[in-house]
Amino acid sequence: MADITVQHLAKVVGTTAEKLVEQLKSAGVKGKKTTSKLNEEDKVKLLAHLRESHGKANKDISTSRKVTVKRKTVITELKQPTKRRGESTGSVSIEVRKKKVVGGRSADEVRTGLSAEELEKAKKAAQAHEQLVQEKGEARKKEQSRINRGLEAKEQLEAEKQAALDAKKLTKEAAKIAVNAKALEEEAAKAKVVTQKKTTEAATKKAQAVARKPDKKKGGRILHVDKKPRRKKKGARKAHDIRLESDDKHGFEVPTKTITYNVEISESIIVSDLAQRMNVKAGEVIKTLMGLGTMATINQPLDQDTAVIVVEEMGHKVTLRSDEDIQAELLADFIQQDGEAQSRGPVVTIMGHVDHGKTSLLDYIRESRVAAGESGGITQHIGAYRVKQGDSMVTFIDTPGHAAFTAMRARGAKITDLVVLVVAADDGVMPQTKEAVKHAKAAGVPMIVAVNKMDKEGAQPDRVRNELAQIEVTPEDWGGDTQFVHISALTGDGVSELLESIALQAELLELKAPVDVAATGVVIESRLDKGRGAVATILVQKGTLNVGDYIVVGEAHGRVKAMFDEHGKPVKAAAPAVPVEVLGLSSATEAGVEVYAAPSERKAREIAEFRQNKSRQAKQAKQQAATKLEQAFSQMGEGESATLNVLIKTDVHGSLEALKPSLTNLSTDEVKVAVVGGGVGGINESDVNLASASGALIIGFNTRADASARRMIENRGVSVRYYSIIYNVIDDVRDALSGLLAPEIREKIVGVANVRDVFKSPKLGAIAGCMVTEGFVKKDLPIRVLRDNVVIYEGQLESLRRFKDDVQEVKSDMECGIGVKDYNDVQDGDQIEVFERIEVKRTL
Repeated sequence: MADITVQHLAKVVGTTAEKLVEQLKSAGVKGKKTTSKLNEEDKVKLLAHLRESHGKANKDISTSRKVTVKRKTVITELKQPTKRRGESTGSVSIEVRKKKVVGGRSADEVRTGLSAEELEKAKKAAQAHEQLVQEKGEARKKEQSRINRGLEAKEQLEAEKQAALDAKKLTKEAAKIAVNAKALEEEAAKAKVVTQKKTTEAATKKAQAVARKPDKKKGGRILHVDKKPRRKKKGARKAHDIRLESDDKHGFEVPTKTITYNVEISESIIVSDLAQRMNVKAGEVIKTLMGLGTMATINQPLDQDTAVIVVEEMGHKVTLRSDEDIQAELLADFIQQDGEAQSRGPVVTIMGHVDHGKTSLLDYIRESRVAAGESGGITQHIGAYRVKQGDSMVTFIDTPGHAAFTAMRARGAKITDLVVLVVAADDGVMPQTKEAVKHAKAAGVPMIVAVNKMDKEGAQPDRVRNELAQIEVTPEDWGGDTQFVHISALTGDGVSELLESIALQAELLELKAPVDVAATGVVIESRLDKGRGAVATILVQKGTLNVGDYIVVGEAHGRVKAMFDEHGKPVKAAAPAVPVEVLGLSSATEAGVEVYAAPSERKAREIAEFRQNKSRQAKQAKQQAATKLEQAFSQMGEGESATLNVLIKTDVHGSLEALKPSLTNLSTDEVKVAVVGGGVGGINESDVNLASASGALIIGFNTRADASARRMIENRGVSVRYYSIIYNVIDDVRDALSGLLAPEIREKIVGVANVRDVFKSPKLGAIAGCMVTEGFVKKDLPIRVLRDNVVIYEGQLESLRRFKDDVQEVKSDMECGIGVKDYNDVQDGDQIEVFERIEVKRTL
């Protein structure tokens, strides 16, 4: 028996060759491709597998070699014309079902679908069928001619069927219409019976459905009649669409069970985002909030507790997630832990009180004069410098010592490996010295105490040791773990011993960091440069930062366009413990934020935008909470307070961060400082507009206004003050707040008069004849009437006479007549106390 290929068999059975190959593998016929040939045994296995997969009994099918495929073919559609205008015609589809047998042993069996035993019978049956088809074709032609002659009668029949579309029971009305149609036109009825006998049962159902009323709600559809061009008679009707009603129902069903979602809620979430996560409209969330007593808008941020109550109220489950967890997931691709750790140089932070010699010590080490370039001789920025010590490079970070730079010193302690605490031998332990010790202990880093100014006559190193021991900083020679080194930053005495102590401590720490990984670090300082844009001083802590890397810096992102070392020289790469200035950020960021090298710009922008959104939501929530608190206080009837609005522009971010809390801490219950805005860079027109609208004082700290801003300042009368030392800013703002304080009213007794007699005057009423015993009595001053040293009346002195003359003032030991305004109950023995009110200016 001839073999057949897989591709040919797939074509015969009506499937794809790939699918047939998979079925052959499942049947146990392996190694077959689309071009492989199949023998009889392979076909039997395939047929047995298919029967078993369809749930049929696995019987012996070695003799069963055929598969019958039924197909139906639509031969033609017959039209039924109508007589009246506007009435639709009908069509009858005639179908013929064919059978095809597949699976024979020979090529003829495969092609014809018959077995070898039935091949001859099939051929004879095919000839008889062909002859029968020819006879039926001739009969159909004759019937078609009869149908064409009866088109006019059929149109009348369709008109009657169309009139019955409004009946309620479609099946019964269809039968009645058929009976009426037979009564009206016998020939049309006979033609219909002949046509129905020639069609299948399915065609009969479609012909009867012509009488049914189309109902769009129940799935009615339109069958378009074939509109082939034909010769039209005069007055012929146009073909119309026939609407048939479908009994099929739509597949959509309204869910009967409530869908519950697991809603993830961060620390702050906007109403619209919360509604989207619950798959509801924002209006429903707002309605729920109103029911809970909270008025909210679609863009209003909600705190986590409020969002949890809303979600549980609406029947959903809650999953709490912190912003740190979300950021950790976003940063998972950034941070690489794998990498060989290599030795690196130490990072040393110089800390201490104001004017104790921190920068002078660093100047001597660097052999430069950094303090000479600082305003007022004090350091107000964090500076990072590298110094070669032995075989390694030591990175020194200088932090300001003023109390306003607490946050800056805290950042210095967090990014350092070792703290050098500078204490002046002639000044001892001061408040900022204690604060520096707290920061160092909180960061858990070792500390070396450098007792400076040992060259001065009033140096008392033992006093420094005693005071530091009281705050748990014990010297090594006293049994503690802190090294004390006596130095003089002016002469350089003891500096070499200090550097040796630093090198020894760094060697004990065994500082290492991976180099061949994505860079991570921290921002030491950032600022806006007019020619270079946003500039950030970054200390690399892990990995290597290269020019061209994409980085995320807090809420800013960008690509490293250029890097410079502490001497201003360009560098291509920065290893761990190396500070560099970086250009290319989208904006100036806060000092102290972490820096990550991102794999792509899209990743960097994604984490930066997430942080910006969270910061914006937190700021909005804070403003709303402050507004509600202020409203609550105003409703409690507390006195109003005067407010000094301030707009701060600084050269670097650290100064801005220090100035804001320093000024706001000056606020009291009566006067307040409100920082309406702040930023890094020069004063521009936008700043002037904001200050003009809010009535704010613009403070420029090491910055100036540009030309357009200066013109606007003059036109609008905005007050601008420039500073370079933080002490002057705080003092001037304190003076301005003192001017806003309400003056204190004090009473000063200027004179006392004893009443000797009372006279009646027709014009003024009772006139008291008095003797001035203390001070003087002056006209138009307020007075009090005392009886037995008890105030019985407080009023105004209306008239003052000596004898018959009106006088302005009567001195001590002189007699006078006093008229009290609106009071006539003055008696002998009373005392009249004359006083004046004095306004005393208050200060903070």
